[in-house]
Amino acid sequence: MSPILVFQCFLLFFILLASSTAPINIPRLSPIGPRILEDSDEILPKSISDDLETFFYNQTLDHFNYKPESYNTFEQRYVISSKYWGGANSLAPILVYFGAEAPLDGDLAVVGFLSDNAFRLNALLLYIEHRYYGKSIPSGSREEAFKNGRTRGYFNSAQAIADYAEIIIHVKKLLHAENSPVIAIGGSYGGMLACWFRLKYPHIALGALASSAPVLYVDHISPPDGHDSIVANDFREASETCYQTIKKSWAEIDEIASKPNGLSILSKKFKTCKSLTDSYELKNYLVSMYSGAAQYNKPPTYPVNIVCSGIDGSSSTDSGKDNLSKIFAGLFAYMGDRSCYINSPANVPETSMGWRWETCSEMVIPIGRGNDTMFPPDPFDLKSYIQDCKDLFGVPPRPHWVTAYYGNHSIKVILQRYGSNIIFSNGLKDPYSSGGVLENLSDNITAVYTVNGSHCLDILFANKTTDPVWLVAQREVEIKIIEGWINEYYDDLRNQHPNIARRALASSATVHSHHISPPDEHD
Repeated sequence: MSPILVFQCFLLFFILLASSTAPINIPRLSPIGPRILEDSDEILPKSISDDLETFFYNQTLDHFNYKPESYNTFEQRYVISSKYWGGANSLAPILVYFGAEAPLDGDLAVVGFLSDNAFRLNALLLYIEHRYYGKSIPSGSREEAFKNGRTRGYFNSAQAIADYAEIIIHVKKLLHAENSPVIAIGGSYGGMLACWFRLKYPHIALGALASSAPVLYVDHISPPDGHDSIVANDFREASETCYQTIKKSWAEIDEIASKPNGLSILSKKFKTCKSLTDSYELKNYLVSMYSGAAQYNKPPTYPVNIVCSGIDGSSSTDSGKDNLSKIFAGLFAYMGDRSCYINSPANVPETSMGWRWETCSEMVIPIGRGNDTMFPPDPFDLKSYIQDCKDLFGVPPRPHWVTAYYGNHSIKVILQRYGSNIIFSNGLKDPYSSGGVLENLSDNITAVYTVNGSHCLDILFANKTTDPVWLVAQREVEIKIIEGWINEYYDDLRNQHPNIARRALASSATVHSHHISPPDEHD
């Protein structure tokens, strides 16, 4: 994969919502942002694709009702790699990746935690696509699936994790691997699903790795301004002059926009693909760019530094250059040389369409901004948010449902009392870490975080050349914990089911632990 393509894979959501005036600005929850280059075959390395087999499961449309239409089915995609699997007879583990709000192809190309550790664990790898994304579309087509509330109503997290349960059981039965332990792995929204799956289906998953999962960023459990405060801090740490330039730019945009032909001036200055109709379009785009750079601020490129190098570099080469020219220089440095910028295509991509629905139904994440960041103040207004969603989809969101279904405002207590075998991993430079679990809740609900980490960085493919020491150590801590869960499971089998354990031992299934030290987050 070329460095430029890798960089583009981690842009956030420049196409998200820019074509809509509705201010539903919840950044995507995904290990990767929407790619500028959409051809998944081009970004999936052949060395990986050769190990993968694609299957389709005849999935139940509605797991929670018994109306005739509930029994309708759709084809749900899942992918398997058995290259290093020790086999069912040895009770070798199964690592299951929970797809989130995007086609599975992109995750296969960048999420390497499973394949990087398959040999070490002798594990079968199972990747499952989320319903309503990619090739897992109910109702025969995307147009039908999103046509109205009757078809969109089956699109929610409870149905999704029930899908995962069915497919895991199906695969284990096909492979005669009913006694193989399962570890659920997901990033961001997928990490939330992995956590919730462990709580709802502990008989199916032995444990879960929830990477960058903001399970506390719902229903006002975490402060609404946490996300954008971290974005601003990331930029301030990178460059004070860059931070101040961005902070001053918003008033200047509004000032120019208020003048005769002001929007035309802004359109020309920022090389927009279409003429701006409101300054909000430009400001929303820039906010999205800065948020995406912070969320996916990974080595070796470090997008925040790229943006600030453009802004500050412009300052050093031309001291007389105006502020907005410096802002454009940051945009140019980040996005590269393009014929035009900012305006999205007329057709909303499926991921943006799906995430709009999810955030207008149950995934209400109250992101707002106070007065003390580099952004203009924009407090979260639930009433306005609800009205926007009603205008868009004809139904109001249910902002309290996630806490009602998965755990109330005392979610930490719920996890501590009723949960087990969950790793919450975070990087503190990730804006969504403000809604993450950052402390151990029990001996087996563990928080593993790094000071300099970004969104889902720990579950991406390892790179021996560019990965910093603290990232290597974070991944080692996580896999060591998972090995401990698996070994404890085998110990339980020895005690409770000696015949099964003897067969497993005869096949050399025991996972061998490796001693490591905790990561030095400052390395």
